[in-house]
Amino acid sequence: MSSDHVQSAERSAGAAEAPPADAEAPPADAEAPPADAEAPPADAEAPPADAEAPFLELLARGASADAYEQPVLLARAEGRSAEWIAALQRAKPLALRVRSELEGRRRREAELSALFETAHDLAGLRDLDAVLQAIVQRARSLLGTDVAYLSLNDPARGDTHMRVTEGSVAARFQQLRLGMGEGLGGLVAQTARPYVTDDYFKDDRFQHTRTIDAGVRDEGLVAILGVPLMLGHHVIGVLFAADRRARVFEREQIALLGSFAALAAAAIDTANLLAETRSALADLELANEIIRDRSGVIERASDVHDRLAELVLRGGGVHDVAAAVSEVLDGTVVFAEAAATPAEALESSRADGHAVRFEDDWIAAVAAGGELLGALVLRGQPGLDPVDQRTLERAAMVTSLLLLARRSAAEAEQRVRGELLDDLLDARDRDPRLLRERAARLHADLDAVHVVLAARLEGGAADADQEADARRRLAAAASHLAATRHGLAAARDGGTVLLLPLRPGDSATDLARRAARHLGTAVHTPVTVGASAPAEGLATRTDAVATAYAEARRCLDALRLLGRSGDGAAAEDFGFLGLLLAGDRDIPGFVDRTIGQVVAYDRRRGTELLRTLDAYFACGMSPARTKDELHVHVNTVAQRLERVGRLLGDDWQTPARALETQLALRLHRLSEPGQH
Repeated sequence: MSSDHVQSAERSAGAAEAPPADAEAPPADAEAPPADAEAPPADAEAPPADAEAPFLELLARGASADAYEQPVLLARAEGRSAEWIAALQRAKPLALRVRSELEGRRRREAELSALFETAHDLAGLRDLDAVLQAIVQRARSLLGTDVAYLSLNDPARGDTHMRVTEGSVAARFQQLRLGMGEGLGGLVAQTARPYVTDDYFKDDRFQHTRTIDAGVRDEGLVAILGVPLMLGHHVIGVLFAADRRARVFEREQIALLGSFAALAAAAIDTANLLAETRSALADLELANEIIRDRSGVIERASDVHDRLAELVLRGGGVHDVAAAVSEVLDGTVVFAEAAATPAEALESSRADGHAVRFEDDWIAAVAAGGELLGALVLRGQPGLDPVDQRTLERAAMVTSLLLLARRSAAEAEQRVRGELLDDLLDARDRDPRLLRERAARLHADLDAVHVVLAARLEGGAADADQEADARRRLAAAASHLAATRHGLAAARDGGTVLLLPLRPGDSATDLARRAARHLGTAVHTPVTVGASAPAEGLATRTDAVATAYAEARRCLDALRLLGRSGDGAAAEDFGFLGLLLAGDRDIPGFVDRTIGQVVAYDRRRGTELLRTLDAYFACGMSPARTKDELHVHVNTVAQRLERVGRLLGDDWQTPARALETQLALRLHRLSEPGQH
């Protein structure tokens, strides 16, 4: 796809985010009384004290926007005074604004309800087609479109095909297949980005084909919105909403359809995992039937089959599988990470799908989709009959399924925890009841005292891929820590933010230091952690979490500036500097009062007085060492310091003034962009 097409698609998506054209607003024909209107007689009717009452009645019964003209028209028909009519006209736009807000809240509640219902359907997944049909139906209903449909990619044929439709009437449209990059849907499937068009046949951003255009024309579609169905970084299909008339989709509608697409992708992923699990269980059943033909081996194979099946059904862990197989094979079976397993034997096992012998051990690769997750290692059993070898291989397969299931569950929980923390930070959803309910489902209590932690990796990565991998490992470790501590975690600003409850007897400093040690150990890289002061009322105070996060980031920056990377601290650890870091202290004012004239002088003249001051204090206030540090003549240092004295006053080198000046210099560096 050309860059012109991408830019055009982005402009169209931006247009889709504009407020809807039919949004209700106060009528433009409401006019104030003319300036030269005659004053009412002394006995004229007084303006109403309850001009809002008619509009409150309209709000109470959910009247349409047009009905809000009636009180004014009725007052004019009854010959009410100009003051009365003016009061009604002032009340009308306020009432319309309240009505618009109520309508928006009802719409958001309906959207959230539909998402919860869909998630409930997904949790009790029995029939994939039924869940996908419900998702498409709800998407069509909430977006108010004529048609909604879902297509899935076919890797074997290299195209995408219709899977579920709702509101469609054309048979040819329901049987369409789109090549990758063909039509709007093919473009979404190829680029993994949402696309929207308000007039399909006039849009040249995507490739039109005779077959696709004929199907769209049969269905009568004009405006189409498509969002990708993603599993990880891979597109598996596209979810669409379409109208048979020109229409501009709003940003909230695009986001809502994207949420339904995420649920649809999760349903497909869950169904695939269930199918793999059923396949594994079927394989185990087949192995059991074969083993029954042999006497001594039959008992062992039957036992391992039963145990592994039970483990799968009750959600056991990989170490439970290893323990069960150890008993059956009368040996020691352990799960080992890929890095701790002989590479040649591990790759050989992964390539042919069988356990391989390595010295006196047997190694069975635990892999899924080409990714090596580890290995099951049977220690000290150089002799292994084919049936026991097959048992070890089946156990490795079950282990891979358990690991994939655990990863999917962990990623889902991590997303949910991150979304709630993002909402608390960005103040998008301020309904305390909903926030508490969402937190309770994650075993978090927003009414408890919490501390916000800002964490960041130290040490640069060799390349962008390694840095991205390190950040993913930090996010995973933070999410695990948050889950075990009944808190929340999310990736943010190139690092990670955590919201953890403060236990009795703990301090923010203790929590920050433990988090720094825990995260650093988990990712094998130093992690610096800044902590806020304890915060309360997170569900009710709109800025509580955001303010605490800003304080935590200031502490993080202070730690790094002071050379304490890899450590954890709160504002209380910095003494006077901590007082400046905490809350809403006037740091810029302090810097300006202390060294503001020097900063301004440097900016006006392009001089280096600030740099000279930094070097002067760093060299123990010795001009001789300062000139060596700056690589200038000692007379230059003396002239610059003389200029500083004229700007700051003759007493600038006294102990008290020198301390304030050094602190102001450090804070100035801390606040300068690119100096962190």
